[in-house]
Amino acid sequence: MADYLIFQLQGPMASWGEPAVGEFRGSAEQPSQSALLGLLAAALGLAREDEAGHAALRDGYWLASAMLDAGSLLRDYHTAQVPPRSALKGRPQATRRQELAVPHFDLGTIPSRRDYRQGAAWLVAVQAREAAPHDLPTLAAALRAPRYVLYLGRKSCPPAAPLWPQLLAADSVLDAMRAYAERHDAARQSAAAGRGKAPLEPLPAPLRLAFDERMVAGAPTDLTLRRKDRVIRRQRWQFGDRDEQVSLLQHPGEDGSRTEA
Repeated sequence: MADYLIFQLQGPMASWGEPAVGEFRGSAEQPSQSALLGLLAAALGLAREDEAGHAALRDGYWLASAMLDAGSLLRDYHTAQVPPRSALKGRPQATRRQELAVPHFDLGTIPSRRDYRQGAAWLVAVQAREAAPHDLPTLAAALRAPRYVLYLGRKSCPPAAPLWPQLLAADSVLDAMRAYAERHDAARQSAAAGRGKAPLEPLPAPLRLAFDERMVAGAPTDLTLRRKDRVIRRQRWQFGDRDEQVSLLQHPGEDGSRTEA
């Protein structure tokens, strides 16, 4: 039996950054470790330049995420103006306005493509380690009343529903998530009794679980993925490789329906 903090992530758009190559900025289907730790840091009010604080979060918790709905892929095409490198030498560039303060005919244009997940949803499990800088009730309180704005990977992707953090004791991550879904549905029904209609849709069964190998998942490992999302230096956006375990909880049938693994 272990203690877990479980919360939900739902939004019209989300983007979980993958390694960027050239003009392409992709999105994974599951939240990255760095994104989840960044969300906790924002809720706690941790400044980006506090490298020791971010390292303590990284080393203090194990994380898991269950994909409830993969949503659909949205690819956005961007163009941005940039000055030549020669024009940036020897002058301050503290703001975008200062960066572009060159003759208009010197500006160039670079294209980029960015991926988002539309209408997707996840559950997140946090388990504290011995070196955890904050206990789970403190994290839950921070998620209910965050110090900084929370978003799903990018600042243009705010949550569409409350994160509704809950503290649960269970034998595994999946057991904790099932208990969370039951508690979520009971809260929906209670709200419906007073308002005549439940405020949110019921949570679907998870399709896939990604978790740290030291967590008791409650399901066998089907895949081990290498992800570059382990925070090394938050302020300098430096990330290292990490192994992530994946359980495929439901498989598509021949007719497109989902069956439990």
